[in-house]
Amino acid sequence: MTDDTHTLRSGSLTATIKAHGAELCSLTDGGGTEFIWQAGPEWQRHAPLLFPIVGRLGNDEMRHLGKTYRMTQHGFARDSRFTWAERGERSCALVLEDSEATRALYPFAFRLIATYTIDEASLDLALTVVNTGDETLPVSVGGHPAFNWPLQAGVPKESYVLTFTEEEPSPVRRVEAGLLLAATDPSPVRGTVLALSESLFTNDAVILAPVNSDAVRYAAGHGAGPWLRMSWRGFRELGIWSKPTGAPFLCIEPWRGYASPKEFDGEFSDKPGLMHLAPGAAEELSYRIEVGSS
Repeated sequence: MTDDTHTLRSGSLTATIKAHGAELCSLTDGGGTEFIWQAGPEWQRHAPLLFPIVGRLGNDEMRHLGKTYRMTQHGFARDSRFTWAERGERSCALVLEDSEATRALYPFAFRLIATYTIDEASLDLALTVVNTGDETLPVSVGGHPAFNWPLQAGVPKESYVLTFTEEEPSPVRRVEAGLLLAATDPSPVRGTVLALSESLFTNDAVILAPVNSDAVRYAAGHGAGPWLRMSWRGFRELGIWSKPTGAPFLCIEPWRGYASPKEFDGEFSDKPGLMHLAPGAAEELSYRIEVGSS
């Protein structure tokens, strides 16, 4: 254990979290399977937290009460150092609060708490957003965990599928230059099953907005080998992404919010998809990663 990282252990499951970005950077089982992408050259992140925006804003600009602030894609939490609030064997908590540096980008008071808890077969992440100011807090929050694809060496990437708990027939959203397009695409989900392939991401992420399901299972279609099940609470959208040029990871991203629509050109507080927290209010969202092998 160092000031930079903390490792949780429970039975055969081990998870490591970084203070930088409160980012999960490893999740391994007793057999040594690493489920989290190890930040290779194709993408230098593991599982960043998205806050106070999800996606991009037009021109990377946020307008509030006549002033313009620069806010880059997915916000600043993923590049901020969190403070350790709790460090135990099976749980840890990290906190990010507004500061002079954050207010130069985002002129609101807030507290973001990331709490990780491990048990014998799963890891939970609870994200609590608190409005510590005296005005309404417009905000989005999301997860962006990247999992190895394939989960097992030698297994073709195209053999993997996502299986949702509910049918997902609604048209999906896409982005262009990071901004949400008005046009939709037919859902690539057939019933509850999404067949994975690199070509699925030719036009960037597949966005289910809203998502009907509250969980999805990621595994090779033949059923053998490592698998994971990701469930979520409080999130309304789901992004699924990998590099359109091909890369050995798959991101399954529960979101509360999404990128600015390409045609949106208004005050930040009017942007579609935001939460609006009253002064003193808090909102908790969470997701769980359960892992196993069959």
